[in-house]
Amino acid sequence: MDKKAKRNETGKEGEAQARLFLEKQGYQVLHTNWHWHHYELDIVAAYAGELVVVEVKTRSDDYLLAPEAAVDRAKMRRIVSAADAYVRLFNLSLPVRFDIVTVVKQGETYEVEHIEDAFYAPCR
Repeated sequence: MDKKAKRNETGKEGEAQARLFLEKQGYQVLHTNWHWHHYELDIVAAYAGELVVVEVKTRSDDYLLAPEAAVDRAKMRRIVSAADAYVRLFNLSLPVRFDIVTVVKQGETYEVEHIEDAFYAPCR
């Protein structure tokens, strides 16, 4: 398997692990890999009266930077724009929270960390 295929497979495994983790915590997963035009959201869930938009970052245990470091300002802007499109499309009036779930694959096991309120939508 080439590097890109392996990375895609690891990413899909990580998203599945993140979903299981969130569901065990009581989150109701509404969508995974939601696409609308050029927008994408990894996981959209409902929890405690909030719409929770979750960016999932998966790494194998030989990574150099923390997985959450890959969520830079540009990525945050795209996630916020996608969340805005999601809220408008489904006509929702819930407060929106942005979380990051990191998944580190160590051999055949996964270490999952949930960062709530990882970032906020910028004021315009």
